[in-house]
Amino acid sequence: MSDAIRVVVADDQQVVREGLVALLGLIDGVEVVGAAANGVEAVALVAEGNVDVVLMDLRMPVLDGTQATARITSGFPAVAVLVLTTYADDASIGNALRAGARGYLTKDAGRAEIGAALRSTAAGQSTFDPEVSKRLIAGLTPSDPGNDGLTARETEVLRLIAQGLSNPEIAGQLFISEATVKTHINNTFAKIGARHRAEAVRYAYRKGIASDA
Repeated sequence: MSDAIRVVVADDQQVVREGLVALLGLIDGVEVVGAAANGVEAVALVAEGNVDVVLMDLRMPVLDGTQATARITSGFPAVAVLVLTTYADDASIGNALRAGARGYLTKDAGRAEIGAALRSTAAGQSTFDPEVSKRLIAGLTPSDPGNDGLTARETEVLRLIAQGLSNPEIAGQLFISEATVKTHINNTFAKIGARHRAEAVRYAYRKGIASDA
């Protein structure tokens, strides 16, 4: 399974954690390399290396999933975080995306949906279940029908942000420097009134710059 997606499962409920490990074991191309009962354990497992994706619960003791996500995405940018949680309220979604989560599923998701989300997330794409996508779009405040004066390059950078790419990944894909990427992001956020990446993702979906297709 050398080409398998290497996954850490993080959930504080033992029965859920063990169930997820068993379920992921049934998905072709997925290998569980660790299981954590809290955010501290999840970060420690990522620090050991050999991890592609963390399947992250949000409500956990010691260090919650949002805080753990922020530590992982800042300290280990090559590792993606896919949230799998019971909660789909605006605050939970927004906090997770601000922390750097690349995808967000609820625990209503089945094996096929989780497998597809893991593959998509590992490939650098953003993945949201239908209910979360609706909330992302509905959470936008009304704005003018245009794209607020974004240049073609700024629009492309925004599309890649919505796909879950990090600044270094965007720079590599567009063959520009990370400093230039940051400049484009700052200009884009100023034009669209976004305070963080979560709001930028919402904008991109609402304007059709990004899509679930």
